[in-house]
Amino acid sequence: MTHKQQNISIKNKKAFFDYEILETFIAGIQLAGTEIKSIRGSKASLVDSYGAFWADQLYVKNMHIAEYELGTCNNHIAKRDRKLLLTRKELDKMQKKAKEGGITIVPLKLFINDRGLAKLEIALAKGKKTFDKRETLKLKDASREMDRARKF
Repeated sequence: MTHKQQNISIKNKKAFFDYEILETFIAGIQLAGTEIKSIRGSKASLVDSYGAFWADQLYVKNMHIAEYELGTCNNHIAKRDRKLLLTRKELDKMQKKAKEGGITIVPLKLFINDRGLAKLEIALAKGKKTFDKRETLKLKDASREMDRARKF
């Protein structure tokens, strides 16, 4: 069975603004049938979502996947907790770092790989302070101004 090429990539732009990214991982997601159909229709949001451990397993919480419009009574719950599929070594490493304090597990990007499977790029991240966020905005503005100057 071949899958047609889909360029579905849902990003969490706010995560790059609010957090300093330390390390990234690619994880599979345990989904219901109507959830993957909604993702293929780009009807998902990563805003305000985060990773949390429960019974030595990693779950993504607050990730919104809209209900499938053609789904019947078997439709999924939009903001349910979804299990992330990682190796035991990766899970242990992330759990150890998350327990240190000040480290959060943040979803960065939801995408469909070349085999047609939904994957989630997650990161170990440290929260930025307000002055760090202002510095990020200043750097963005400066680079935008330089790009404009180059064009003329």
